[in-house]
Amino acid sequence: MKPTIRLAWFTAASLVVLVWSGLALAHDVAQGDRAFVEATQGPAFFPFLYLGAKHMVTGYDHILFLIGVVMFLRRTRDVVLYVSMFTIGHSLTLLLGVLFKTGANSHLVDAIIGLSIVYKGAENLGWLRRIGWTVDTRLAALIFGLCHGLGLATKLMSLSISPDGLIFNLLSFNLGVELGQILVLLFVVSLLNAWRAGRNFEKRAVLTNWFLVAAGSLIIIHQAGEYFAT
Repeated sequence: MKPTIRLAWFTAASLVVLVWSGLALAHDVAQGDRAFVEATQGPAFFPFLYLGAKHMVTGYDHILFLIGVVMFLRRTRDVVLYVSMFTIGHSLTLLLGVLFKTGANSHLVDAIIGLSIVYKGAENLGWLRRIGWTVDTRLAALIFGLCHGLGLATKLMSLSISPDGLIFNLLSFNLGVELGQILVLLFVVSLLNAWRAGRNFEKRAVLTNWFLVAAGSLIIIHQAGEYFAT
């Protein structure tokens, strides 16, 4: 095995160990937030706005997927396009899933989210091209956005949310998610731009995408284990 590949595996494994506890719980609703949601009656714009932003900023799975999406996008309009496709899918299943009580097993959904991270890492590393598999990356961003939104909708439906002000609160929450996403993207894009200004961007990009594959794989394994255990 080449030294660079060994280094990539070692770095990926080390980073995954450090963040594994957070990755495994990326879509969970904190106990304090859960109690607040269940106790809320009527419209509550700012609290649900905050909860939505908090979900995105602390949602490791969302952040990892977005890192993979924008890794090699240099033009602002491309970043906006791909993130918009993801946002449309995420917002659609989040809102409709809760309103129409359409959900799925949360562990299976989270496993698919892990798969989306593996997919982006593998695509960025060129593995898909080597096996002759071509995918419209914009469509992929939309489809995985639908999965991410369904995951959150499934979690929210496990709570006793009051129907009083439900639509208003869901819209507030979704707006918070998008604001949180903007904050995350500002940080990620700034970091990537700083990396590109250096001489070792290609090596760092390879290591980062190996990490995405490793982290996504662990999410799949963990969630599959939880599914069969329950």
